[in-house]
Amino acid sequence: MRTFIFTLITLIAVASGVAAAERKLVWSDEFNYQGLPDPAKWGYETGFVRNHESQYYTKERKENARVENGHLVIECRKEQFTPTNHAPVNYTAASLITKNKASWQYGRIEVRAKLPHGKGVWPAIWMLGTNITQVGWPRCGEIDIMEFIGKEPKNIFGTLHFSVDGKHKSDGGKVVANQPWADYHIYAIEWTPEQIDFYFDKQKYHTVRTDKANQGAGNPFRAPQYLLLNFALGGGWGGPIDDSVLPQQFLIDYVRIYQ
Repeated sequence: MRTFIFTLITLIAVASGVAAAERKLVWSDEFNYQGLPDPAKWGYETGFVRNHESQYYTKERKENARVENGHLVIECRKEQFTPTNHAPVNYTAASLITKNKASWQYGRIEVRAKLPHGKGVWPAIWMLGTNITQVGWPRCGEIDIMEFIGKEPKNIFGTLHFSVDGKHKSDGGKVVANQPWADYHIYAIEWTPEQIDFYFDKQKYHTVRTDKANQGAGNPFRAPQYLLLNFALGGGWGGPIDDSVLPQQFLIDYVRIYQ
C-alpha cells in the first residue's frame, strides 16, 4: 500500500512538473531601465477617460509615469497643470496600455506591485477586449485583475464585466488583507477557456466560469484582451479625495505573461 501511495505521489509530481515546464514566458517588462516606459510595449490613455474620475491622464510625462530603480512608477499628483489645448487641471496621473502593441488569449497574467493608499486612490491592473472599438463596453469584456480603493483599505477586488442579452453583468470577489499597500504583492489571474481564477500572492480567492459570459456564438473571455495599468483618483467608486496624502505612487516591479 505504501509503495502504491508513493508511486501515485511521484506520478502527480512528475505531471505537475511537466505542466509547469510547458508554461512559457511570452511577454514581460522587468523595468530594468531608466526613463519613460518602453514605447514598444506601452501606450497611454490621455485626458479624462471614465467614471467621472478627478485625474487627468498625461502622456509621456515623467512626473506621472517613469521607470527608475527597477520599478515602474505611476504617480498621482495634486498640481496645477495645463495640458495642450485644454483648460488647467488639478490632478494628474497616468494610464499605461498595451492596446495595438500586445494582447493575449488565455494564460497567466502576473504583476508584482505595491499599492498607493489614502482616501480617493483607485489603482488597477486590468484587461479589455481588443474589439472594444467595434462592439463597445461591456460587450468587449473586462477582466479586473486587481482593484483597490483607499476607502476600503483592507480589500483587494477581482471582477469580470460582460454583457448578456444586452445587459451589463459582473461577477467579482475580494480578498481581505492587512495593509495590502504596505508591501509588494503578486496580483494574477489564471485564464483558460473554461474559467478565470483570481490570485492574491499564492491565494486563489475567486473563480468565474467563462460560460457565464456566452453571447450567442461569442464570448469576450475566449478572445484577445490587452492590459492596462492605471492610477485613478476619486470618481464613481474611488470616493472623496484626501488631498493631504498626495502625491502617491503605484509601484510595479514587473509584468509577466505566461502561456
